[in-house]
Amino acid sequence: MCGRPRSIFGCIYCTTYILIFMFILSFFLFLIIISSSSVKFHVTEASLTQFNLTSDNTLYYNFNVNVTVRNPNKHIIVYYREITAIAWYKDNEFDRVSLRPFDQGHKNTTFLQAVFEGQSVIKLKPKQLGEYKEETSVGIYNNLAVDFDLTIRSKFGRFKSGRFNPPIVQCRRLSVPLVSNDKSAPPFSVTKCNTAGFFGDRNIRPGRG
Repeated sequence: MCGRPRSIFGCIYCTTYILIFMFILSFFLFLIIISSSSVKFHVTEASLTQFNLTSDNTLYYNFNVNVTVRNPNKHIIVYYREITAIAWYKDNEFDRVSLRPFDQGHKNTTFLQAVFEGQSVIKLKPKQLGEYKEETSVGIYNNLAVDFDLTIRSKFGRFKSGRFNPPIVQCRRLSVPLVSNDKSAPPFSVTKCNTAGFFGDRNIRPGRG
């Protein structure tokens, strides 16, 4: 209670302290957002050794993806605490795997590998099914995609943030060759992923006016 003069001064002091702390915290978060460059993700290699869709809509797959993760910032360290890679084919999710957490220092490049192997039931639309059959005859499958769902912390100078979820990293429109013993696969084209707003928390929604 703030009924007595001493208590009133105590309340004023605590309130002022909290406001200053919140201002400093917001200022550092603001600095991270405006002074940082988004971390860069590139799919450098992708291949299929199995990609067979049966008449009962079961997809049997073995899909390998190599990714480089580049932190271009001089003053920001990124701590990847949870990493989930999600595989898609023509807007159908067919697998997700967890990758090992790691820490990434300034101006650092890290190499990741995601291996998707197994079977999954997917529902292709008639047009997509026709595309699948054409792609099977050619040996290159289009509109594969890999997303990365992350939980990270970041450190700017001495300030370390709490855990937050940046926007989903999207590696879309991958054209991936099927590797077989009797055919040489064409080279994979390195693909840049969408990492816009990487140091923002996707779970924070702007207030309504």
